[in-house]
Amino acid sequence: MIRRHELSDAEWEFVRPLLPASLRGRKRLDDRTVLHGIVWKFRTGVAWRDVPGRYGPWATLHTRFRRWALDGTFERTLQAAQAEADAAGNIDWLVSVDSTAVRAHQHAAGARVAPDVRLTFDDRT
Repeated sequence: MIRRHELSDAEWEFVRPLLPASLRGRKRLDDRTVLHGIVWKFRTGVAWRDVPGRYGPWATLHTRFRRWALDGTFERTLQAAQAEADAAGNIDWLVSVDSTAVRAHQHAAGARVAPDVRLTFDDRT
């Protein structure tokens, strides 16, 4: 049974070869279980310590996440997924930015300036 925040078998088969192999001698927690825990953490927005125990110790999840983030695993996975989707014609690369949604912070306007510091049109060069 696939849980709500877990990868399907097809998704796992896509991701599995992109994950780095363990070069250490000790047997480690299964990558699929760890990846499910990392995905669960970010989809729910909880702290690392609040990830359910079925995904393994939270420290293991955090360590593996940091390692994969630092060595570029997530970037490689994203690039591979984008390349596959682009080859299938499933990505529209058109991007539109609506400037009406860009707002300044409330402290950005109305700053007090000393009267002798204000510039006039004649002072600008």
